[in-house]
Amino acid sequence: MLRSRVIPCLLIHNKGLVKTVNFTNPKYVGDPINAVKIFNEKEVDEILILDIDATVNGMEPNYSLIEKLALECRMPLCYGGGINSVEQASKIIELGVEKVALSSAIIQNTLLISSIANTIGSQSVVAVIDVKKKTFGGYTVFTNNGKKKIDKDLVKLLNQIEECGAGEIVINSIDNDGVMKGYDLNLIKKVREAVSIPITTLGGAGSKEHIFELVNRFKIIGAAAGSLFVFKGIYKAVLINYFTQAEINKLDQNL
Repeated sequence: MLRSRVIPCLLIHNKGLVKTVNFTNPKYVGDPINAVKIFNEKEVDEILILDIDATVNGMEPNYSLIEKLALECRMPLCYGGGINSVEQASKIIELGVEKVALSSAIIQNTLLISSIANTIGSQSVVAVIDVKKKTFGGYTVFTNNGKKKIDKDLVKLLNQIEECGAGEIVINSIDNDGVMKGYDLNLIKKVREAVSIPITTLGGAGSKEHIFELVNRFKIIGAAAGSLFVFKGIYKAVLINYFTQAEINKLDQNL
């Protein structure tokens, strides 16, 4: 039976695992390989790992780290950061990664999606779109860790991404990143109405109730979170955690 996926999102900065707030002030929270080992034990649905240094610094994907992560992962792995060619995407898939996450490169050239999808399959191509709310309504698209504003209409961009063959869209709220006050449900509704391919939402989950609320409203959806799965308690002590089987069963009942 199809059901919503609950997806930890790990950010890589200076080869370490970090967490940001509104895409700023990365806080070191541990070693990514160790985090993956713990998530293996917790039998997570899928894991999303994003290198937030690669694109902004004009670097190639860190193939050595990717290979180590892929060898360690016992769950589907989606990896993004610095991917701007068919060759890079293919190499990452060959290392054992199930999906590649693409952002800056495909927003500048949506046709790159078609080239990559034709090579590795649409099911392995994930488009990551980072957005901020506009002052008077609507959303603005950003790349390069929220530093570069893109003059493209969000809905038109989403339509282009779907038409070019992406298999999934991750919509990431910069405003809600690390704030832990809940997802931007209006943003998710806008994306859901614009495309028919699977969507995953990221940015804002601060409790498991936020994920239950998301699934109750949108049914089959990807619920990604960072802070929720690496912090515990009001003082945000670093503690890798995930849903229990009973909570997963409760999610299924919401469908």
